[in-house]
Amino acid sequence: MSTTIFPGRYVQGRDVRKRLGQEMERFGENGLVVCDPYVYQHYLQDFQSCFESVRAHFERFGGECCDEEIERLVKIVKEKKSEVVVGIGGGKTLDTAKAVAYECKIPVIIVPTLASTDAPCSALSVIYTINGEFKRYLFLPRNPDLVLVDTEIIARAPVRLLVAGMGDALATWFEAESCQKKHASNMTGDVGSMTAYALARLCYDTLLSYGKLALAANERRVVTPALERVVEANTLLSGLGFESGGLAAAHAIHNGLTVLEQTHKYYHGEKVAVGVLASLFLTDKPAEVIDEVYNFCRDVGLPTTLDEIGLGKASDEELMRVAEAACAPQETIHNEPVPVIPYSVFAALKSADAEGARRKAK
Repeated sequence: MSTTIFPGRYVQGRDVRKRLGQEMERFGENGLVVCDPYVYQHYLQDFQSCFESVRAHFERFGGECCDEEIERLVKIVKEKKSEVVVGIGGGKTLDTAKAVAYECKIPVIIVPTLASTDAPCSALSVIYTINGEFKRYLFLPRNPDLVLVDTEIIARAPVRLLVAGMGDALATWFEAESCQKKHASNMTGDVGSMTAYALARLCYDTLLSYGKLALAANERRVVTPALERVVEANTLLSGLGFESGGLAAAHAIHNGLTVLEQTHKYYHGEKVAVGVLASLFLTDKPAEVIDEVYNFCRDVGLPTTLDEIGLGKASDEELMRVAEAACAPQETIHNEPVPVIPYSVFAALKSADAEGARRKAK
């Protein structure tokens, strides 16, 4: 049996934020709007004007998708008698909005202002400790009711964030392919569908074809067809691909990396990219695939060495801690079609770092 899941509606384009009030009316007339700190400081008035036809209480996100922040916002929903939650901002803000809506049993609208992760479309929130260490996955009973992506705002965001999104999306095909080969389950507990695997592959192909062009558009802060394609790959294709295709080593290694505090200042997608590179060695990918992925990372500015995520001086003992966390019994690394133990992950991390350093030296 295969299962494929999707958000209720996906809207993307320049200036589509102006439709927010109109779209929210389909779910209720009173909403809690959770904004990340940057949005709250720089775009608050812009977004407030989008809700003129409905009532909206704006709340600043606390900064971490943790149980404490979720509980704080749930209390506000109950106090304000909100009928819908709207999350505006980056991945942790959006995951928090989804978790709050779930706890309150009301609809959720997701408005990413960055194309830095595949969080917006998923029925999943990644919960961290208040200090930023991975804690657990919260599996939600349904995907967001609406995902609205304004590419005008995304084009203004720092280039590094779009690149981080490409790092997260880069994992999609490799992890889905591993799940397909092993007949491993996706995030629903069933196996992936033909549609899911095809979308995961389209995500990878889109990144390779349009990544550099999208980067150039973002550097000039303009919306182009290439930027639209990569934003869709980072947000929709990656979200559908990981959720309905499945996760494997790259994200498990990311989770392992979070046990080292040195990595906390780096973005999710940057650490996932290192997980992808390590997974290439872990699963013994052909040399031409390894070359293709390293070249892509170089071209768009994704990390290819441990030093680029704060681990240049990490000891073997620290890297073994990463490997052991990545191999925890519940982790998705066990969806790989090869036997995996902590030592093999440790060796893959060292090998990926050595290859990255070799290429940089050239």
